[in-house]
Amino acid sequence: MITVEHLTKRYGDFTAVDDLSFEIQEGHVYGFLGPNGAGKSTTMNIMTGCLSPTEGSVRIYGHDIFQEPNQAKRLMGYLPEQPPLYMNETPEEYLRFVGEAKGLRGGALEEQIRGVVEQTRLQEVYHKPISALSKGYKQRVGIAQALLGDPKVVILDEPTVGLDPLQIIEIRELIHQLGRDRTVILSSHILSEIQTMCDQILIIARGKLVAFDTPEGLERALLAPSQITLTAEAGEDEVREILSQVEHVVQAELTPREDGAVSVRVKTDGDSIYDVSRAIFFAFARRNRALLEISLKKANLEDIFLELTEGAGQPAGPEAPDEMKEVDEA
Repeated sequence: MITVEHLTKRYGDFTAVDDLSFEIQEGHVYGFLGPNGAGKSTTMNIMTGCLSPTEGSVRIYGHDIFQEPNQAKRLMGYLPEQPPLYMNETPEEYLRFVGEAKGLRGGALEEQIRGVVEQTRLQEVYHKPISALSKGYKQRVGIAQALLGDPKVVILDEPTVGLDPLQIIEIRELIHQLGRDRTVILSSHILSEIQTMCDQILIIARGKLVAFDTPEGLERALLAPSQITLTAEAGEDEVREILSQVEHVVQAELTPREDGAVSVRVKTDGDSIYDVSRAIFFAFARRNRALLEISLKKANLEDIFLELTEGAGQPAGPEAPDEMKEVDEA
């Protein structure tokens, strides 16, 4: 449905997007996850035709976004991080303007406006100036304009940034509803947001795609090793010997204690951290060595994110080109 091939964007010597390639299929909510400055917004701006790439191509249902922009853009709705709102207009006036700009007229325009207003629940503020609306309602107006034209793909850049907790919940519910009959692509650097709303996750760091999978797939592929922390009444050499006999123990970091015991951080690659911890317990029991403490830590999406993106934030100082900072602040 959306094919991105070898996408690259350079600003002089600075590479904001570095040879990205991936495919987006129908029927999913996709999340772009990465630290600030990773290249998420730049990628979205290129995918929507708002920014030209240095190299590479983007095709929307077979239409090249730059060679066939009209055909490609009719299939997409886009909400930038800063919604393109006219503050002196009401949602009614603004949505009418956007709908006409998208080629809607007459009854078709009125029907679509009614539909997006109902879907985004703008009835209460429909005739109020946009400047008087809360940030949450402004985001809703921005999403409503993206839905005009009945696009097959909706692209949302940081849709909950700056919202209070209640507004965030409301926008997340709206995105879930959109995902029932459209493909939704959203960017965020908030782990819980991506994990809550998306069934496919793309992780970007330093302009490169470092992971692309379901949350469950990322857990299977990247969350091991899991970690077991224990304290044993035994010498360091004996602890190492005992652990060497336990399957799926891939690493052990030992720290001697003043009371003669040894604290150990054990990393495992087993399918079940509970089976490995049980095997460790009985291994020490067979040697008549006491375990004073044992605790389990199963890694989560945050561990994946930190592992894949550690040190991957882009420079935001004077060395980063001004044009890049305007389009890729997220």
